[in-house]
Amino acid sequence: MDLFAHLINYFAENGYVAVLLALLVCGVGAPIPEDLTLVAGGVIAGLGYANVHVMFAVTLFGVLLGDAGMFLAGHHYGVRLLDKRPVKWLLTPSRYSAVQEQFERYGNRMLFTARFLPGMRTAAFVTAGLTHRVSFGRFLLLDGSAALISVPIWVYLGYFGANNREWLLTWLHRGQAGMWIALGLILAGVGVFFWRRHKRKQARDETGDEPD
Repeated sequence: MDLFAHLINYFAENGYVAVLLALLVCGVGAPIPEDLTLVAGGVIAGLGYANVHVMFAVTLFGVLLGDAGMFLAGHHYGVRLLDKRPVKWLLTPSRYSAVQEQFERYGNRMLFTARFLPGMRTAAFVTAGLTHRVSFGRFLLLDGSAALISVPIWVYLGYFGANNREWLLTWLHRGQAGMWIALGLILAGVGVFFWRRHKRKQARDETGDEPD
């Protein structure tokens, strides 16, 4: 985890701007794990170098800005972007075809789930832009909804584990599985909420007064 230690030291010395720049670099496909960057931002907050709530806001903005940049690049340049580095390295013809197939199968839900798949994010966002399958507003809604789940989990994990590095590293290794569990619980909760609301509405309709 040498990279993790370097990120913590760099962020501690340079603050929010360094975290924001690192996330923008992650967004264009640099080999820096976004999740690790978010956790490192939380760690420096836990060590007293930043405010954790401000860090959450900064990281959320950085994540969405990087994602939007990839979407808009695909939207503006179209298939020409596939010949430009680093996109040509990240989005090979076979991967591009695979992402298109996922869009065909799952539709816009693919954009929501892509945020939880480190190897899929950039490819999915670029493809969504260059194929014009979704408007920019809808892209921000889907990606932003997913980011509101993933970003605070990683940032606050770093914050609470800043002084217990062994515990933190354990949960970093478990993180992807834990992320899917958290996502499943949230979606289940949302499903129960709408189901109960539908049943209440149905009950009101059945017991409503008949018109005179």
